Amino acid sequence: MIDLSINKQGLEHNIEKAKESNVIIPTIAQMEHPETIPEKIQEKLKTVGLWDVNPLNLFRITWKNEAKESGGLFQAVPNYVELPSELTGVKCRIIAMAGKWFPTGCHKVGASFGCLAPRLVTGQFDATYHHAVWPSTGNYCRGGAFNSKLLACDSVAILPAEMSKERFEWLSKIAGQVIATPGCESNVKEIFDKTWELKKDPTMMIFNQFEEMGNPLWHYNVTGNALADLYEAVKRPGDRFAGACFTSGSAGTMSAGDLLKEKYPNLKLAVGEALQCPTILENGFGGHRIEGIGDKHIPWIHNVKNTDMAIAIDDEDSQRLLRLFNTAEGQKYLKEELKLSDELIEKLTWLGISGIANVLCCIKMAKYYELTEHDVVGTVLTDSAAMYQSRVEELDEMHGAYDVHEAALDHNLHMLGLKTDNLMELTYTDRKRIHNLKYYTWVEQQARDVKDLNALWYDTENTWDAVHKQAKDLDELINEFNEATGLLKAL
Repeated sequence: MIDLSINKQGLEHNIEKAKESNVIIPTIAQMEHPETIPEKIQEKLKTVGLWDVNPLNLFRITWKNEAKESGGLFQAVPNYVELPSELTGVKCRIIAMAGKWFPTGCHKVGASFGCLAPRLVTGQFDATYHHAVWPSTGNYCRGGAFNSKLLACDSVAILPAEMSKERFEWLSKIAGQVIATPGCESNVKEIFDKTWELKKDPTMMIFNQFEEMGNPLWHYNVTGNALADLYEAVKRPGDRFAGACFTSGSAGTMSAGDLLKEKYPNLKLAVGEALQCPTILENGFGGHRIEGIGDKHIPWIHNVKNTDMAIAIDDEDSQRLLRLFNTAEGQKYLKEELKLSDELIEKLTWLGISGIANVLCCIKMAKYYELTEHDVVGTVLTDSAAMYQSRVEELDEMHGAYDVHEAALDHNLHMLGLKTDNLMELTYTDRKRIHNLKYYTWVEQQARDVKDLNALWYDTENTWDAVHKQAKDLDELINEFNEATGLLKAL
């Protein structure tokens, strides 16, 4: 469970710092139901840009923001893309919630809030003393640095050196310090090694998304319920919520699947990974280009026992489709050959690289289970193509000029041509094997207790279930914090 014990001195410091910086902290319940956000805060948001470094943007950490760059409020149904059969090649409906309309353009701003908020409102993290360290494969450290800035905290962002230049350029303006570790997306151990080095300094507090239970707490309550709300809004007579697919990354989003399986007991939950680094499927290793999903380990916070399928995606598929969706020639093919609407073609730019991989996982699941037009599979789009324009330019340099013929080939080879290879429907034994891989990273390397590792498998009531329920306890502490600052009353 998340430690919610109070450090009185740190809490007092944080309350004073919040007063100075005019910081009001939203609750998890408000992120799930933004219509409950106080009207005076909503009124102020009408003049605030989505990416502005303004504490009010903490209240935009929700899937239900309006699709506006500035001044947007909230809506009942999350922004989403429904991918039609003529694009996907499968009969079932695939719906994907869009992370583009979060502050920073990525839902990781929510996961990082889930990790920072418990320590901030308990005083365990002292904003006058500590630096918040955000080890990441890209987007999480962006969200952490942004939230740190909004909450008037110093931050350190850590990410692999081979991540897109857009990430580094943005971080240089937001984070207090940016550290580039060796390697690519799958070089997670190098990130962890850097955190051990930083831990020697007592002012450095690590918020490791791969092990912080605040990450699944946020996704279970906010992302899970948002996907359920979306399904209920779009379902047709006779539909069933058949599946949900999420690439692993930190595995935080997988806990949204835990919520969905409670609400829809027949739903199948799949975890995706890069074929070039098949850790789950083959205990494998390697480098890959699906930015946003780190691997070569099993995250501590992945509830493997509740996962039904593992699916590998070739990183070449995600790269080629990124080019298809984000070039004039590709969009011409989508419009003239597939007869997609201008609105849908624009929405396809809401798919970043890992979002494309998520959609491809959905397609492979649909083919494996032979899903029909009455089945719905859900996923999320972590970020959008806005973070990857340099990657599109690199593809042009690598493969030469793009044209409609190349676009047709990319669509047919990298989406319609997907097969049910490199996936596994997980038995109990398969899940236990995957769970056991946590030992080598978390017990041998990261000094976690083997008793806690076993509890994640054998004692779900006092681990996963208990963490999910802590949202109410966290919200009580947030309300007490806001009461102490007096800022909410003074609006």
